[in-house]
Amino acid sequence: MEHKTHLRRLGLFDAKVPRFTSYPPANRFSGDIDVATTQSWLTATPHGSEVSLYIHIPFCRRLCYFCACRTQGTKTDAPLERYVRTLIAEIDMVRDQLPVDVTVRRLHFGGGTPTLLSPDYLTALLDALHGSFGLDDLDEFSVEIDPTEVDKARIDVLARYGMNRASLGVQDFDPRVQKAIGREQGFDTTRATVDMLAEAGVDEVNIDLLYGLPFQTMGSLEKTIDQVLQLNASRLALYGYAHVPWVSKRQVVIPFEALPDPETRFDLFERAQKLLLGQGYLQVGIDHFARPHDGLARAMIDRRLARSFQGYTDDRVPRLIGLGASSISKYPEGYVQNQPATAMYQGMIEAGRLAAARGVVLTPEDCARGALIEQLMCYFDASLSALHDPYPAAGQWLAHLADEYPEAIDFDGDRLSLRRWARPLVRIMAAQLGQTRTTPDTYSAAI
Repeated sequence: MEHKTHLRRLGLFDAKVPRFTSYPPANRFSGDIDVATTQSWLTATPHGSEVSLYIHIPFCRRLCYFCACRTQGTKTDAPLERYVRTLIAEIDMVRDQLPVDVTVRRLHFGGGTPTLLSPDYLTALLDALHGSFGLDDLDEFSVEIDPTEVDKARIDVLARYGMNRASLGVQDFDPRVQKAIGREQGFDTTRATVDMLAEAGVDEVNIDLLYGLPFQTMGSLEKTIDQVLQLNASRLALYGYAHVPWVSKRQVVIPFEALPDPETRFDLFERAQKLLLGQGYLQVGIDHFARPHDGLARAMIDRRLARSFQGYTDDRVPRLIGLGASSISKYPEGYVQNQPATAMYQGMIEAGRLAAARGVVLTPEDCARGALIEQLMCYFDASLSALHDPYPAAGQWLAHLADEYPEAIDFDGDRLSLRRWARPLVRIMAAQLGQTRTTPDTYSAAI
């Protein structure tokens, strides 16, 4: 195809670039951001502010080979009791730094495997959150769920405290692919989880899929998509698998020779994209698909879409507070990440200190570059007039990008837009806009 020839020539199949869930990306965080900085950002929160909370549970029963997240395995519940106790202490500590009248609008449990926690541990954690922050005004409470590690009792606890969206990891239903990535999970198990969620009143379901996996073929992916469509999820994420064994050592188990080459990866994505669009899903950004009624689809249409460390979101609250080991917080002043090592995180909290380990202060230039990159990643266009705070050099950045890709970009001096065939290049263009070095050390393939 002609467009594929253009994409090849422009480097799509060779580039390694960030996913740009933040700008600056997390690999630019430094240890200059400490506990005192974090406290100052918390206490600077104005009265009456709205905030979002992210709770990180790093534990898993099984460690999937494909995963590059900060997780650790446990066969017993012994480490969970201390971790929940530490989280509750951190909740109290953070709450004490904030004005009394903040309102929590979003709550997300991520991991790891949040549903590894027993009903009693979930209840204790949610009681603490409700007692400190109040959960009565939540717009959304979402939880990442492993269908092989959940039951009705845990779903009922979460639903009782307001869970109204669940995110299920699927990746691929093909047994050979599942065995190769260390995540064996039958379709019937997944469907049973969706049914339990519906019985508990949770109808908004996200499903995560991966393309570019070992032994994945066009036929196996088509079959997985067909099965996923039977689950009638309101939102789907179709991520490209990032093979980075130098970052995630468990990935060495995955046979490199069984991975599809970059152009085959692209073909897999295009096929899945066509199937999902044909079933009424709307594409949101580079890798999400949503039913027209879903909040993500509405946010895209209304241009209220944003990027966070969970991917695309319709949450525009300016303060996202991360709790737990390795969690990342976003404030208007900058980003801060908690200590990634669970033992060190617990030691800091138990010593009465916040667990801040690294981060970055946002300069006016960072904010401008980040806003333009977010527009590109959300809408495949970027407008100078849409910047909240105009930055003098921003026009030069867009003009330079237009000069670099004249056949792929339209630019009228204010609005830069990618031609439809060139949209797969958006992460490469965002990397240039962010002056980000494109190396394979920590970044993923552009497609």
